[in-house]
Amino acid sequence: MAEVTAAPSGGPLVVGDERVRDFLTKFSRRLLRPDVARRHPELGSLGFFLRKGELARAVSRLGDGVAGQRRAPRGLVLHFPPANVDTIFVYSWALSALAGNHNVVRISNRSAGAAEAVLAALNDVLADADPAIAQTQRMVTYERDDTLTAALSAVCDLRVLWGGDASVTALRRHPVRPLARELAFPDRSSFAAISVAGWRSATAAQRRAAVAGFANDLYWFDQAACSSPRALFWVGSHEAVADARAEFTGLMAEEISLRGWTVEPAMAVEKYVATYGLAADGAATRVAFAGNALAEVDLASLGELQRGWLGAGTVCHVTAGSLAELAPAIRRKDQTLAHFGFTLTELDDFVTLVAGRGLDRIVPFGQALTFAGVWDGLDLLHEFTRIITIA
Repeated sequence: MAEVTAAPSGGPLVVGDERVRDFLTKFSRRLLRPDVARRHPELGSLGFFLRKGELARAVSRLGDGVAGQRRAPRGLVLHFPPANVDTIFVYSWALSALAGNHNVVRISNRSAGAAEAVLAALNDVLADADPAIAQTQRMVTYERDDTLTAALSAVCDLRVLWGGDASVTALRRHPVRPLARELAFPDRSSFAAISVAGWRSATAAQRRAAVAGFANDLYWFDQAACSSPRALFWVGSHEAVADARAEFTGLMAEEISLRGWTVEPAMAVEKYVATYGLAADGAATRVAFAGNALAEVDLASLGELQRGWLGAGTVCHVTAGSLAELAPAIRRKDQTLAHFGFTLTELDDFVTLVAGRGLDRIVPFGQALTFAGVWDGLDLLHEFTRIITIA
């Protein structure tokens, strides 16, 4: 740890450090290469997030330069990303590095696929990077080891925890220093909503694009990300919903076929067990499967909202007369609402109703899984820095 925490020979890292920007920009280009994007389309969003212009805008939003104030790094940041969303660690780490911090990221040995592609790209770019990057930024993998986790936690200045409630609670058993801070991103649940009136007024191309966006939100990360929709709210009269939903379902089938998406038989069996279990318990009034890829569940009421993972490609449908009817069902752990067909005024009024109750993000279809610098209501780049006052 002494090497990681020591100041690099070229001078200490600062907020928006050019050495870090150069490294992240080259890393972004590597991720945006066609061969990588074809194998792992979710890495395209990551590559876009780390482009040179995006990094510059992120630093400018910090507002450094205010008279009597300077932004400074926090120091050593320790990250524990989740295994089920195997690229989230890059966003967290990249923003922390951009803030000038030294970082240690513990990558789960269960990560695979996109995570391996990310690590390969990082190693490729690292070969020509400023030596300060290799010294101050470390990705490590180790089996569950309380002694090692405790030792790392004891020396960090900020600890970032991602994962299920149980994982976050277990990691919190290891104390950090009194002056250290902690950011936790535990279990969250997310939904989607369609305005039937908005659907009717949309063009055929807009409807098809909406379904394509929803399909991305549903299938990337096997629908296991905190921002993956677990239910789809249909807002409108029951008669109007039936027509819109029939068209939506047909377009979904076309989209799944076009993408060539499949779900493994073992996953399909898990979905059958979970969804028919809802019917047996009275939480669902109908369950239908379109092959292994898509399971549709009609929930009995808003009170039966499912926040747990039911398997990749499972959509729980609920009908409501208005967005306002959804408000009482929203809880603090609910994170993202992906939407289509609503006006900004309708969404703003809905935010007023659920303020303090839940939801941190309301985004269009197709952007549920798009990471942003503000996540779970926290501006991460601000959190990764501290303010020094000068008088």
